[in-house]
Amino acid sequence: MGNTGPAELLAIWEAGLAHHHGPGRALLLHRAARPEAAADELLSLPVGEREADLYALRRALFGERMQIRAECGACGEAMEFDLDARDLGVRPGQQDGPLRVEEGEWTVEFRLPTVADLEAAARAVAEAGGPLGAKGNLDSGVGANVDANGNVDSGVGANGNVDSGVGVGVGANGNVDAASDSYGNEAGHEPTAARARRALIARCIVSAHRSGRPVPADRLPAAELPEPVQRRLAEAAERADPAADVTLSVACPECGEATRAELDIASYLWAELDHWARDLLLDVHLLATAYGWSEPQILALSPLRRRYYLELCADG
Repeated sequence: MGNTGPAELLAIWEAGLAHHHGPGRALLLHRAARPEAAADELLSLPVGEREADLYALRRALFGERMQIRAECGACGEAMEFDLDARDLGVRPGQQDGPLRVEEGEWTVEFRLPTVADLEAAARAVAEAGGPLGAKGNLDSGVGANVDANGNVDSGVGANGNVDSGVGVGVGANGNVDAASDSYGNEAGHEPTAARARRALIARCIVSAHRSGRPVPADRLPAAELPEPVQRRLAEAAERADPAADVTLSVACPECGEATRAELDIASYLWAELDHWARDLLLDVHLLATAYGWSEPQILALSPLRRRYYLELCADG
C-alpha cells in the first residue's frame, strides 16, 4: 500500500476536502492503494479492480471488520452488524478478448466498464438532468447506499448469502441496476437508470450485429438495444466483475423483512478516514498544547504512545 503513515494519510484527507463529489476522493484513495500508478492508469482499470484495491486499503488501515448500521425499510427497526472485509473485493478475472452476448437477433461484444467509463457516463446523465450516485458516477435510483457513518438507508438491490444473516450480492455492474427502469419515469421522460445504462453501454460496446449485419457504433444509441439484450449485458458484466457493485441484504430481526443497500467502499472508506483524521488532529492539538511538540513530532509517535501521553494529560 505504499507509504501510508499518519502524515501521508492526513495529506490525502486534506486534499479530499476540496472534492465535494465522490470521484475525486475515490481517486485519491486509489492512489494511496496504488501509489506507483499514474492517474490515467487508475482510471483505465475495471471498476471491480478499483473496488478490490480500496477494500485491501481499508483492511490495511482499519482492519477486517466493517461496522454497518441499518434501519429496516419495513418497520424502522435499528440494526447493527459487522461485515468481514475479507469476503469482499473479489478481483475480476483476466479476460481473453471482449465479452460476448447473444440474445434474439442481436450479437454484442463489449468490454468491462472502467472507472473512466463510469465517470463519463455519469457526466452525460447529469447533463441530461439525472442524479449522481454515492460513488459519484451513476445513480440507478434503486438500492440504498451505506452512508458516511456506515448507516444504510432502505432501498432495493441484489442479494446473496454470507454469515450473520447478511447477504452480499452484485448489481448490474458499475452502479447501474438493470432492473431499475421504473425510476424517474415521470412526464414521459426516460428513466434515469435507463439513460445511465445506455450511456455506459454505448462506451463499452466493441461491436454489435443485428440479424448478422453490423450496427455502426455511432448508431448504437439510436438503435436502442432491446431490454433483454441490455439485461444480458448487465448479467455478463456482473459475472465477469463481481466486485464492481456489492449490495447488502439485511434481514430484520423484528419483522423478518430484508433491507438492501449498495455498499460503496469509496464513500465508506472516506468516512472512516475523515473520522480518523479529525480525531488525530484533536490529539495533536491536545499534545501540542500540553508539551509544546510540533505536529511532525506528535505524528512520529506510535498510536499507543500518543494515547498514553493523552491519558497523562487527562490525569494531570
